[in-house]
Amino acid sequence: MDSLVDGNHTTVTEFILLGLTRDPVLRVILFIIILCIYLVTIAGNLCTILLIRVSTQLHHPMYFFLSNLAFADMGLSSSVTPNMLVNFLVDKNMISYHGCAIQMCTAFLFGPLECCLLAAMAYDRFVAICNPLLYSTKMSTQVCFQLLIVAFIGGCFNSSSFAISFVSLVFCGSNIVNHFFCDFAPLREVACSEVNACILLATFAASSILVITVIVIAVSYIYILITILKMRSTEGRQKVFSTCTSHLTAVALFYGTAMFVYVMPKSSYSTDQNKVISVFYMVVIPMLNPLIYSLRNNEIKGALKRELGRKVFS
Repeated sequence: MDSLVDGNHTTVTEFILLGLTRDPVLRVILFIIILCIYLVTIAGNLCTILLIRVSTQLHHPMYFFLSNLAFADMGLSSSVTPNMLVNFLVDKNMISYHGCAIQMCTAFLFGPLECCLLAAMAYDRFVAICNPLLYSTKMSTQVCFQLLIVAFIGGCFNSSSFAISFVSLVFCGSNIVNHFFCDFAPLREVACSEVNACILLATFAASSILVITVIVIAVSYIYILITILKMRSTEGRQKVFSTCTSHLTAVALFYGTAMFVYVMPKSSYSTDQNKVISVFYMVVIPMLNPLIYSLRNNEIKGALKRELGRKVFS
């Protein structure tokens, strides 16, 4: 264990991440699978951002938030995946103290940012379906940028609170972290310090963002459901509902896994189960989001065909 002696304390300067498995064959297989997932994630989300930027038909609030969601997906995946891939190829998964802090803060920036963006997209659908005549006013360019700024402030607040909490932790014993990245809960388990105000602040920040965004999404879809039920036309109901299915799928996947990892009592599942769900939450879902929105959205499919057609004929 790399450490520095400071008075009567031994300060940890690096951590050993146990990763997903110690089986050398399985590590190679996982390396190939996760590398492919990461490449698809970056390519898919970059294509989504570029398509929305170049296609004038997609210059609407919903796609403005979708492009930023794609950016958040790339950030969330990139916060853990490159380091995970390197660790599959080495015997001892080492990460420095500062590297661990950067990885944790980056993950805790883009995770809450994605929560806020999903909530903003739910509000956008609520206004479009329940107040269509006021849509251009309530979802103006200025309002969209304000919602985006609020989302980034929420992510930065959460990240900063966990950064302060991490610095407040005292590591004087084991430096072995039973995870594939520097998550806060496994770090707390190897720390010597007790629960303090900084840790409570981080817990409050994460809980507040989760609760507020869930309330916004739930209330938005309750009003959307009421509006749909009031429609007399079956075709109208199906058309309105089809505009929400992609977003609902993304919300269910993201919040379902996030709540399993960070909300459910630790006694209800094993550490290995936590690692598997964390991989799905931080690595797989960022790959799935572009596929969900492109395969189930006629406007995006139409814009993609038009842009490809222009490139071919030009």
